[in-house]
Amino acid sequence: MTLPVTVLVVAKAPVPGEAKTRLADAVGAEAAAEIAALALLDTLDAVTAAPFAARVVAMTGDVDEATHCDEIRSALTNFVVIPQRGADFADRLANAHADTAAVAGPHPVLQIGMDTPQVTASLLERCGDALLAAPAVLGLATDGGWWVLGVHSPTDADVLRAVPMSTATTGAVTLRALRTIGLNPTLVEELQDVDTADDLVAVAQTCPPSSRFARAVLSYDAD
Repeated sequence: MTLPVTVLVVAKAPVPGEAKTRLADAVGAEAAAEIAALALLDTLDAVTAAPFAARVVAMTGDVDEATHCDEIRSALTNFVVIPQRGADFADRLANAHADTAAVAGPHPVLQIGMDTPQVTASLLERCGDALLAAPAVLGLATDGGWWVLGVHSPTDADVLRAVPMSTATTGAVTLRALRTIGLNPTLVEELQDVDTADDLVAVAQTCPPSSRFARAVLSYDAD
């Protein structure tokens, strides 16, 4: 059964030197872009396999310059691709919700990033089911941020504009901001995302067997 929900993936083209800069400090620009590309491809696979009414990617960066650009372009054929716009990341997130509604219609929107390659179609489907039964959903990340946000209207996502992003309190501040406008989110599974080299093996060990990201990371770690 198709869920009347749009999944929005907010992504950055994995271009060496531009992707995963914190990770690149430890493993190098080329390796960081490779890891980012595989995480993105795993994420797109999971979204494609889940029974959602619409799929959108809000992209920044030049996919033609990205690592695994051919595979990424192929995977993106299953999505409507829109550009990110805004002065900072918080604005780009909020604007992506508005732009998604414009291209995909007035479905509830489940927004994820590309830093949790362990997501599966079944997990995303559970999040979609939870969103249909609640005013919002939020999945916190172990580093204090969040990995998934579901809202019913782009105006609900406007609260993100005032949330400091990429901090140890982003998740808590987002939860408080949603409650301030009368939304009490259903909290879904907490996940670890990939930001630094310390995250790689831990996340890879939670990925499904088909994961490109996990195969690459665990093979490298074994060497």
